[in-house]
Amino acid sequence: MEGWDKGTKSVVGEIPLLSTRAGPRDGEAWRQRLKEEYRALIAYTSVNKSKDNDWFRISAANLEGTRWEGSCWYVHNLRRYEFPLQFDIPVAYPQVAPEIELPTLDGKTHKMYRGGKICLTVHFKPLWAKNCPRFGIAHALCLGLAPWLAAEVPILVDSGMVKHKDDEVAPADAAATSGSAAAS
Repeated sequence: MEGWDKGTKSVVGEIPLLSTRAGPRDGEAWRQRLKEEYRALIAYTSVNKSKDNDWFRISAANLEGTRWEGSCWYVHNLRRYEFPLQFDIPVAYPQVAPEIELPTLDGKTHKMYRGGKICLTVHFKPLWAKNCPRFGIAHALCLGLAPWLAAEVPILVDSGMVKHKDDEVAPADAAATSGSAAAS
């Protein structure tokens, strides 16, 4: 993991590695893999909370554990920018990493594919392939999504592509504001 800062290496070192090589079509072995995934996610969340770096919520959206949904956020200029997060576990998992989607950012940056899938090909995919099957969802969030957010959110905010929720004016508020300006 050359190229990663000491803080990231430290956090990754605290996320348990997984051992079961199983995907969604592997029955009981997949259930064992899901248990390992949950253990790793719980450990990663605990590490983040202990370092006051809580930045995501995620859970399986179906009983099979093949669809995951939640939210992630990034603090830029002391303002929290929050985004819905989702992904499906690929059939070839764990050989193939999940494609993490931030649908509300679709089309706002070049470092994203259609449907809001973040670009992880250059930096993360080789690392995933080298560490298969030891890496899991927690590792994808830590080494894939977290650096992507750190690199892209400040650019998106500074360019005006992403607005803070407090800066967005609802249509009803805009009408009321323009109506009160016309009355004066």
